[in-house]
Amino acid sequence: MSFPAVFHAEWIKVRSLRSLMGSLLTVPVATVGLSLLICGALGRPEPGNTDFDPVLFSYYGLNFGQLAAVIFGVIAVGGEYKDSGVRVSLAAVPDRTVFYGAKLAVVGGCVFTVGLVASLMSFLGGQALMDQGFGIGIGDPGALRAVLGCAVYLALISVLAAGVAAVLRSVTGALSVLVPLFLILPFVVGDMSRGGSAADFLPDRAGRQILLQHPAGSLGPWSGMAVLAAWTLLISGAGWWALKRRDA
Repeated sequence: MSFPAVFHAEWIKVRSLRSLMGSLLTVPVATVGLSLLICGALGRPEPGNTDFDPVLFSYYGLNFGQLAAVIFGVIAVGGEYKDSGVRVSLAAVPDRTVFYGAKLAVVGGCVFTVGLVASLMSFLGGQALMDQGFGIGIGDPGALRAVLGCAVYLALISVLAAGVAAVLRSVTGALSVLVPLFLILPFVVGDMSRGGSAADFLPDRAGRQILLQHPAGSLGPWSGMAVLAAWTLLISGAGWWALKRRDA
């Protein structure tokens, strides 16, 4: 089968499986809903807070949207190994590189699409709900970069999650690695290293530099995204190696 045909087949899986479509749609719902809720409820920095970033503030819900993107990527790949379903897929598509590449392309493409919508709605809605004098416009420095960068960030995170699922061949196993990686490890490493310099190079911490209006630290917005892309390439490459080398 050609790559476009396999890509279309993988898209049909996303559309027809409730678990996949549900986790995909949760990405914009969680990101936008919680971001607007916080911006509407607070609307301004706490008194004495000199680190307030209006761009980052409008993406408060990204933590939850990111988790949904991780779950989507894990289920898309890890779900293939439930009841040995991957054998059916590989019987239809014997070329494992084409099969894996098409699956990652669908995962990343779907999350990028819904992520771009969520990013734009979070930014515009969040800025509109902030108290007068704190919100900024789409043309202000860092705003448009953050809108696009948020969608790229979510797409890369979902592909990284899919790569972990391909290595471990288990939804539960992949989530048991990814949830601590994104929710616990950055804080542990940050506390153990001076100034959090080591934590800055973790996937999510590096990628989120693109959401800051005026990034500060060892990584800039695009160099941070490059670090996340390198992590994604490394782990998705490990997933491809595991799929090629192991029996289905």
